[in-house]
Amino acid sequence: MTTVDAMADGGLSIGQVAQRTGLSVHTLRLYEREGLLASEVRRDGSGRRVYSAWDVEWLANCVKFRASGMPLTTISRLAQLVREGSGNEAERLKLLREHQRYITDQLTQLHDCLDLINVKVASYEKHLAAGASGDPWQQQPQPAPTEHTHQLG
Repeated sequence: MTTVDAMADGGLSIGQVAQRTGLSVHTLRLYEREGLLASEVRRDGSGRRVYSAWDVEWLANCVKFRASGMPLTTISRLAQLVREGSGNEAERLKLLREHQRYITDQLTQLHDCLDLINVKVASYEKHLAAGASGDPWQQQPQPAPTEHTHQLG
């Protein structure tokens, strides 16, 4: 049965979902146990999990949430709120805004890091293009300043 046939028949197997989302079967089971799914996973007559298109979409969001550093506890809380239905959108928004601030802070730090790397790359490129040798970042010893003694008169 193809993935399209499975969708037409009402769902996808755990293996098909793993293939579509890039999550392992083990991780999918863990996500279900930890309450990270926004809906209950149905079971077929043999007790096998049957995932909906909505489940796959939600799991794709979870992959992005995790990649952005969102803790599993936050994803779990968000999933719980979605399962509870309407009326808690303000709390969902609050969770998402908090994570948005976290990502914005991370991006600021990464931009600062990238600025430093860009300066170093440019310096090494200039250094090598000039045919210079040695480490451009090593401080060359400077002669000690000569001291002049002044006598006050």
